Amino acid sequence: MTLDAGQACSFPLRVDVTGAPQVNKVFDGVDGRVRFLSAGKGSDLVFTDLAAGKTFTLAGNGTVSWTTIDASGSARITVSGHNVLIYFPTDIPAGPSTTLVAGREDIAVDLATFKFTRLSRTGHTTDICAALS
Repeated sequence: MTLDAGQACSFPLRVDVTGAPQVNKVFDGVDGRVRFLSAGKGSDLVFTDLAAGKTFTLAGNGTVSWTTIDASGSARITVSGHNVLIYFPTDIPAGPSTTLVAGREDIAVDLATFKFTRLSRTGHTTDICAALS
């Protein structure tokens, strides 16, 4: 995956993903909500600053993601473990940012625009854009 400068970092960023498959399950609720679970070791990731050629590598280290979509079409994502989250300039908080979160983050998603809004974050973070600078 390649992202232009200003999308995920101030420079063009490539992300190479390899490794562990996730376990994925779908749960249909009687109230019309659908919940998606994705869990597993996580993938190995290599981030490359395409302007400078510098790389930053992360080994898969365990991740769980719950996505809940309610009958009205709103969504909420809750991630825990080790997850890389990319916020774009249209998100709240506004990016560009690419961050490893070792902890938990709750995100509301506007499904019409796919705009993310961070609701909460706990744990340790690593700014991947800064690590590449």
